[in-house]
Amino acid sequence: MSTVRRLVVGAEPSSLKDDRILPATRIVGGIIAPVLLVAFLILYGLPDRTTALFAWTIRPEMTPLVMGAGYGTGVYFFYRVVTIDEWHRVAPVFPGIAVFTWFMLAATLLHWENFNHAHVTFWFWTFLYVVAPVLVPGIWLLNQRTLPDGPVGEGPHVPQVVRWAAGLSGAAVTVTAVVLFFVPGVMIGAWPWDVSPLTTRILLGWFALLGVANLMVALETRWSVWRILTQTTAIGIALVLLGAIRAWGDFDPASPYTWALLVGMALYLLAVLVLYGVMESR
Repeated sequence: MSTVRRLVVGAEPSSLKDDRILPATRIVGGIIAPVLLVAFLILYGLPDRTTALFAWTIRPEMTPLVMGAGYGTGVYFFYRVVTIDEWHRVAPVFPGIAVFTWFMLAATLLHWENFNHAHVTFWFWTFLYVVAPVLVPGIWLLNQRTLPDGPVGEGPHVPQVVRWAAGLSGAAVTVTAVVLFFVPGVMIGAWPWDVSPLTTRILLGWFALLGVANLMVALETRWSVWRILTQTTAIGIALVLLGAIRAWGDFDPASPYTWALLVGMALYLLAVLVLYGVMESR
């Protein structure tokens, strides 16, 4: 076996379909996690300093807080990719991440003039979203080869009504994100805080990630496939809601869209936590 094959696939198994995470997947996760940690610390920790510290100036502060929440969630997810043994536990999230990177690349190209081309973070951003749209789906396709032919995972089965809810909501969110990407003005006019065409398309990328991940996990019955996605979703929504408290001045309290978004997210978080508690107790 060649050195490259050992690096990518690992030691020669008797059967490739052993549900393991390949060395190449762990390496990618180990590289991405620290990059996302830096983005989280900048955007969530210092949302008022994007001009000096980030790839472009983002106003108002709620937008970098949402982005930072997403990257913080990504740190946890890729930490799990590096530290767990079974691929099926993280596999459904990778297509969502791939779609997210496509949104980021498209938004970057469409709004190239909005970026601070002289800042080092701009080049990190550009490199990441030129490479990741190919690398992430490539890693997913490679590691999918290790999935057994039959059902994978252990533990209780997720109720069918929950799977239907995840699938329908995931489809709705994904389609909405794609449509609004081409007509961002619709979202700009209704969004609870000020957003530009660039930041609108960036936020839609996060929605698409969650939508596609929900679609993928809805196809699975075993709770072990759902567990990490449920954890990361809860972390992400909790961080966004905490960010809304920090940046409450960015919202229009008189707008029904403000309360629709915040109450909707709070109820979604509650549903995720209830699901997690019930399934973990079985």
